[in-house]
Order: sequence, then structure tokens, then C-alpha cells
Amino acid sequence: MIVPLRSLLTRWTAFVPVAAVVLLVLTWGRDLPGAMVALVTLILAGAVLAAVHHAEVVAHRVGEPFGSLVLAVAVTIIEVALIVTLMADGGAKSSTLARDTVFAAVMITCNGIVGVCLLVASLRHGLAVFNAEGTGAALATVATLATLSLVFPTFTTSKPGPEFSTAQLTFAALASLVLYGLFVTTQTVRHRDYFLPITHQGQVIDVDEHAHAPSARDARISLALLALALVGVVGLAKGVSPTIESGVEAAGMPQSVVGVIIALLVLLPETIAALRSARRDRVQTSLNLALGSAMASIGLTIPAVALASVWLSGPLVLGLGPTHMVLLVLTVVVSSLTVVPGRATPLQGGVHLVLFAAYLELAVTP
Repeated sequence: MIVPLRSLLTRWTAFVPVAAVVLLVLTWGRDLPGAMVALVTLILAGAVLAAVHHAEVVAHRVGEPFGSLVLAVAVTIIEVALIVTLMADGGAKSSTLARDTVFAAVMITCNGIVGVCLLVASLRHGLAVFNAEGTGAALATVATLATLSLVFPTFTTSKPGPEFSTAQLTFAALASLVLYGLFVTTQTVRHRDYFLPITHQGQVIDVDEHAHAPSARDARISLALLALALVGVVGLAKGVSPTIESGVEAAGMPQSVVGVIIALLVLLPETIAALRSARRDRVQTSLNLALGSAMASIGLTIPAVALASVWLSGPLVLGLGPTHMVLLVLTVVVSSLTVVPGRATPLQGGVHLVLFAAYLELAVTP
């Protein structure tokens, strides 16, 4: 009796993604009572942890930087589906949901995940070391995408309000896809070594010496279970979103907080995976996950929302307000100063975390 129970507990990462999808099918489109919300939240947390586990299996099999790319793109694709679904259901109040969620993803990744990973790695190993060439290229791409998609709409005059005209939105969508495609090519083909972890002496770590790579069969199974877990995470997050929206409204907080909470839920798998890499002194992997997620969030969300706007009614507000623009500029400046030396102390991690805390404070009390 004890042995089968122990085997079941050790294989929970296989059962939870399936359970999450089954629960999603049973609860989709229904009003959930309090007890069911609690159950959904519990399975949601388990699916997040399972997603992290399977992403690490796949990453170990394919190696860096492909492993980081798998998780970032998988999460972002389903995040896009969640945003479009909520926009289709949400009416006029959802006009800013894409902007709020994408900007929240940028702040969470560039300040929250980067900050905590730099802090943990530098406290645990003395210094957080990474490749400045690869990280700088990723940061430059994120800054350009964020400016094109989230800043320019505030200043354009072809359409009233912080919105793009059809031609401008089409250009932003195509530019996002082109930049993201160029970055992925650079990361995985032409300059792959720029995105590999390095030692404190600057030597590239191209293999993981701590464990044997899983078999191709195990990697395929983990990839399938990763997809199930992510579908479960985002679908169940949508299921509890009415509860989230009611709680936000009851607390008297602005509607933009819903986008922040959605981004926090969706990016939780990447946060845990990045933190684990930082603890193992693989800071470059952590930064690949963080900046790659920010880049994918903009580079895939904006084209998808632009396409969806053809049949979605209501305005599509993408332009940031003055406060958020200041936060974005400060984030880009601070991140640049962090990246240039190729190493960081706890101070840099703390600065990024303070910026993230300031963003959360201003989101709750603008």
C-alpha cells in the first residue's frame, strides 16, 4: 500500500496537468461557488508547478537557449489566447486589457523576475554573472518592442485617444513579428553562445554536468504534459477571473489590476523556473527566461490582438499613461546599467525589485 502511494506521489506531475484540463472542461463557462473556486485554485497551483517541472525536462533535453525559448513561447501563446478570450467577453471595459497585461508582463519580467534572480544568485554565489552581449541584445529588443507598441499610440494623431489607426496597428504588428523572428534566429542559430550560461571566469557552459539528459521519449511526454499544464493554468485562470474582477471591484481598485493579476498567474511557471536556475548559478538562463518572456509577450500579443480587432467590437487602447511611461523609461535605463558590466551584486537586484514594488503600488493606487 505504501509503495503504490509513494509512486503516485512521485508521478503527480503527470496526473495534475490531466486533472487541470478535465476540471477546465467541467467548469468552463459556469459560475463557480466558493468551494469550487478553492478547488480550482489548488489545481491551478499544482499545474503551475507541473509546468515548471516539464519545462525543465524539455530544456535539459534540448539544451540552452532552446529550453528557455520553449517555455517562454508556450506560455505566451496561451496568454494571448486568454487575453483575446477575455476581450471578446468583457465589453468596453476590456479595451485596455491587452495593454495592461502586456505592460504588466514587461514589469514583472524585467524588474520582478530579473530582480529576484539577481538577488538570489548574488547572495548565494557572491556575484550574479551573465553574458552582456546576449542579454543586451534581448533588452534592446524588448525596449524597442515596448516603445513601438505601448508608447507611440499615446502620441499619434491619426486617431483620437491613445489608439493606433489601422495602418499604424498593422505596422506595429508586422514590426513586432519581424523583430521577434530576428531575435529568435540570433538566439538559436547565429550567436547561440551569447545566450549560454557562463562561469565566474567567463567560460561558456554548454552542457549541464549535474544530471544526464532525459531520453527523447521522456522529453516528448514532458512536452505534451507541459502543453496540457499550460492550457490548464490559463483556462482555470480565466475560470476564476470573474472572482478576481469582483474582488478588485469590491476593494475599490482600478480595473487595470485585473491585467496585473492575470500576468502574475500566467508568468508564475517562468518565475519559478528562472529562480531555480539562479539558485544553480545559471543566471543567463534566468535572464533568457525573463527577457524572452517579455519579448514574446509583446511580439506575439500585439499581432494577435491586431488580428482579433478585425472582429472584436470596441476600441483597442494600447498607449500608456504618463506614470507608466516614466516607469518604462526608468526600467530600460536601469536594466541597461545592470547589463553592461555582465555581473551584478545584490544592489542591482534590489533596485529592480524596488521598481517592481513601485509599479505594483501605482497599479493599486494610481
